[in-house]
Amino acid sequence: MTTTTCDHVSTLPEPAPEARTPEGCEDCLRVGGRWVHLRLCLTCGHVGCCDSSPAKHATAHHHETSHPIVRSFEPGEDWRWCYTDEVIV
Repeated sequence: MTTTTCDHVSTLPEPAPEARTPEGCEDCLRVGGRWVHLRLCLTCGHVGCCDSSPAKHATAHHHETSHPIVRSFEPGEDWRWCYTDEVIV
């Protein structure tokens, strides 16, 4: 997996926020939905489901908030994605 950098990385809070609901997608849990994989917003800590999930809550969160970067919230994965620049960072 090739990584790059983007200007949005420098806007992330230090330290990164902790997930408020580590047991699943916050939005799916609220409405009784299901998810495939989870993503953690590195601006506010929102946990949403990936684009392979029916509701695509992580992407919806980005569109609602303009928070640019998520990281995988899957065990053993540590990659990050910038929605704004569409790059792995």
